[in-house]
Amino acid sequence: MIEGHGDDSYKYNRPVTANFSSNVYSKVDLSLLKAHLCERIGGIGNYPEPEPYTLEARIARLYHLPADAVCVTNGATEAIYLIAQTFRGMNTAILQPTFSEYADACRMHGHRVTSLYQLPQAQDGYLLPDDVRMFWLCNPNNPTGTVVDKEYMRELIEHNPQVCFIIDQSYEFFTLCPLFSPEEAVEYSNVLLLHSMTKRYAVPGLRLGYVTGNSGLLVRLRTNRMPWSVNQLAIEAGLFLLEHDVPNPLDVAAYLEETARLSAAIQAIGGLEVWATQTHFMLVQLRMGKASALKDYLAGEHGILIRDASNFTGLNEQFFRIATQTPEENDRLVAAIAKFMSSDL
Repeated sequence: MIEGHGDDSYKYNRPVTANFSSNVYSKVDLSLLKAHLCERIGGIGNYPEPEPYTLEARIARLYHLPADAVCVTNGATEAIYLIAQTFRGMNTAILQPTFSEYADACRMHGHRVTSLYQLPQAQDGYLLPDDVRMFWLCNPNNPTGTVVDKEYMRELIEHNPQVCFIIDQSYEFFTLCPLFSPEEAVEYSNVLLLHSMTKRYAVPGLRLGYVTGNSGLLVRLRTNRMPWSVNQLAIEAGLFLLEHDVPNPLDVAAYLEETARLSAAIQAIGGLEVWATQTHFMLVQLRMGKASALKDYLAGEHGILIRDASNFTGLNEQFFRIATQTPEENDRLVAAIAKFMSSDL
């Protein structure tokens, strides 16, 4: 289960006034959604749909899919565990470093898990290891922010028809790189896409995600989904957001420009290496020292929270992850890191 995650401000006595530790963009105007949920609060006195049929049908219409090609879940995390349970005992490979819940869920359900640190190329025939039957890929990837090229993914999928590909696109809204659409994914009998309304609309407390893919695969998932796993308010929120979206939607291009500015400013401090990213968060490596010490200093002295990334498979105690915030908050972070790097702490 999740251990050492971001957004852990409860560990610190000083109030956090700038949170870079979570990949959820928190500057979303949810006032209309909150008002709508207040109007519908009476619904908590009744059971929700045993399966969220209405929301699944609404998402299906959005993407021009049959309703059985959509499976709504209690956040993308429920989808991860549901997939691991449904296809238990598989030979599974995971592209690392990435979100730890893929491996945790698979091990819980008897998978034989191996880690891959690079993808096969054309000269390798795009072939994954012979014994792999399930492959997990986060795209854009957490924590690196990298995106695997869409056309490359087509080659990988088509050259490995014996492998079920689980592609987690939870951060798909926060990149300009081409990714698979749900309509494209359902063309394959061996692809499941994970989507996160939690990330898109900054509603992590509601826990709302969904899977799109081949109807035959999703029928198998539904046999293991618990009744009423998606609560009434989450269903109401999903329907409202699909109908009305939110005011002042994020300008992704401008947000990524600010991400590039922040990356360059951190790199200019010296003593740090910022990994290239194609989304709104980035992985940073200290050349000396520990990320945990930097994290404690920023939280205790500046009220700034970052994500210690040392617990990602394949990374060490020098790595931390940050997600771009407002220009003013980003400047605060840069100044605070520069102060830490110039001190004897």
